[in-house]
Amino acid sequence: MSQPAGLASTPPPLLGERTLMRITISGDDRYEGRATSLAIVDLLRTRGFAGATVLHGIMGFGARGTVHSELNEITSQGLPVVIETVETEARIAEVLPTLDRMIRGGVITLERAAVRLHRASAIREGQGSPEASPGSATAT
Repeated sequence: MSQPAGLASTPPPLLGERTLMRITISGDDRYEGRATSLAIVDLLRTRGFAGATVLHGIMGFGARGTVHSELNEITSQGLPVVIETVETEARIAEVLPTLDRMIRGGVITLERAAVRLHRASAIREGQGSPEASPGSATAT
């Protein structure tokens, strides 16, 4: 299967000391007409990052101190969204200027991460369980 146009080649393994970047923004934020979280994931994907995860918060408050909660219809707008990715410090530094332009409000934190396991899921659509996959390894 060929790689979609514009994507970097398969990233190198992430094992070892890396940097966890955590971006917290409002779920309502938009960048160029679409959800900022989607735009950030697309940026990381096209730059060849190994992966990114978007987490939707159920409650939070930011710099203005207003509590947003899915438990209250009036304050359910602006719920927090967290995007996480793990990469080398240098690769993260390369995308920070672009992220600065994309994010109108929020916070970006960086912390050291010791990656001990990194592998693609063995389960793919139509392939069944990992145990049934040809060539799958089992731990002993």
